[in-house]
Amino acid sequence: MQTKRLVLSGLLVSFGVLSSHVIVVPVGVAKAYPLQHTINVIGAVMLGPGYTVANALLISLLRNILGVGSVLAFPGSIFGAMLAGLFYKHFKNEFSAGIGEVIGTGIVGSLVAFPLSRFLLGSETGAFFFIPPFLISSLVGAVLGIFTVKSLSGLGNGVLLK
Repeated sequence: MQTKRLVLSGLLVSFGVLSSHVIVVPVGVAKAYPLQHTINVIGAVMLGPGYTVANALLISLLRNILGVGSVLAFPGSIFGAMLAGLFYKHFKNEFSAGIGEVIGTGIVGSLVAFPLSRFLLGSETGAFFFIPPFLISSLVGAVLGIFTVKSLSGLGNGVLLK
């Protein structure tokens, strides 16, 4: 079971890094990346909170190393991953993982992004500047993630999910 989780984790991280060149929406100093939120919801359901947070951290780190992300990728993904995983663990349904992703990224992550933007990137944005784009990005990604998990659960009587 551990090997299966590591392989799935590696696949999600690989997909996250490779697809970060495809769909990116520039928002000031940030780069909104809805597929990260999709990956977070899928990971929350299939792997749990620990793996999902580690995946978000690795994807953000690799995106920054490759120059396709910014420092704001960290709060923009990690808090959503954590809450998506915790909400799914507690409520045991895909919709709750999506709600956790939107709250974690859209609210918590966007508020944490403000001091990073101000002090590390020298941006003069206001404290609530990142909430609308982070909310929209996480909502789109969460819906895609819920749809993907629901689609996968119908294949092979849920074999892919557990």
